[in-house]
Amino acid sequence: MANNKVNTDMHDAPDQPTSASCEHGKRALAARLDWNLIRTFVVVADELNLSRAAERLFVTQPAVSQALKRLQSQLGYTLVQRRGPQIALTAAGEEVHRIARGVFADVSSLEMPAGDSLDQVVGRVKLLTVSRMHSRRYNEFLADFHRRYPRVELEIEVLRGHDLLLAMRQNTASFGIGLCRVDTPPIERRLIVPQRYALFCGPPHPLYDRADVDIARLLHEDLVTFTGDYLGDTLSPLTLFREHHGFRGRLAASSSNLEEVCRLIMCGYGIGFLPEGAFRRETENGMLRKLPPEEGLADVDIHLLWNSQRPLRAAETVFRDELLAAFDRP
Repeated sequence: MANNKVNTDMHDAPDQPTSASCEHGKRALAARLDWNLIRTFVVVADELNLSRAAERLFVTQPAVSQALKRLQSQLGYTLVQRRGPQIALTAAGEEVHRIARGVFADVSSLEMPAGDSLDQVVGRVKLLTVSRMHSRRYNEFLADFHRRYPRVELEIEVLRGHDLLLAMRQNTASFGIGLCRVDTPPIERRLIVPQRYALFCGPPHPLYDRADVDIARLLHEDLVTFTGDYLGDTLSPLTLFREHHGFRGRLAASSSNLEEVCRLIMCGYGIGFLPEGAFRRETENGMLRKLPPEEGLADVDIHLLWNSQRPLRAAETVFRDELLAAFDRP
């Protein structure tokens, strides 16, 4: 009978998680986690606004909200708190944001190892750039770089200035070529293309054929401008010039895209600010007329940008060094 006695002492205490079970739980989470949801959360955490996040992700706001709910369900804790149209990150959300940005930085920097000699450099360089980067020296550099390093894959994506800087802070690309007026840690910047903005109008505009045009005549004209042209943004020198001279014209049209701003000016919606060098051909062909002041309005220079916290791979290092050397030559 003694052999039939069941010893229940081991069942009195509740089971405690072991290190092995915790590790299994982590592996299970990684296996079932939808990384597209993580990407959505990173954009939401950067913008702290669901509408702007949806715009950047090219989806609807309900889709972003649903993605957040699914991610919170998978992780098991709350990441954000709604405050009207704005949102705030919880402590858990801050930590997930920090980890996710590091993960995306590691993934975006993956490339094949380079060979021993420069002509065998292999890898991928992801480059973000503003539109209309007009520079013959830049074109010559790209042609020469491809000839010397044919096994380096180059991916170029065009973004508006604000989004480009945000992407560089997120560490999702090798380099950016864009506008950066002030030091913005952890972004490193090197001037490559000096750029001067001036005022223009198109053939349908009443000032196009007028001989005697001065700044006073421009003060109340309708304006075409950039949606990002406000104080503190990359184009703020234009805003400062506009306010200094007392421009009081009605805002007739705007766009975040440089090409569309030019189109609206050429179609006669109003006068507007454009980089002189980028639209020299349109000016020479009579599609645009440059307006006073003759010396232009403001310098909004183009820089090569990279994240100082990003460990550069061989292909990225060669690309940066060769590009800066090309622009350092007289």
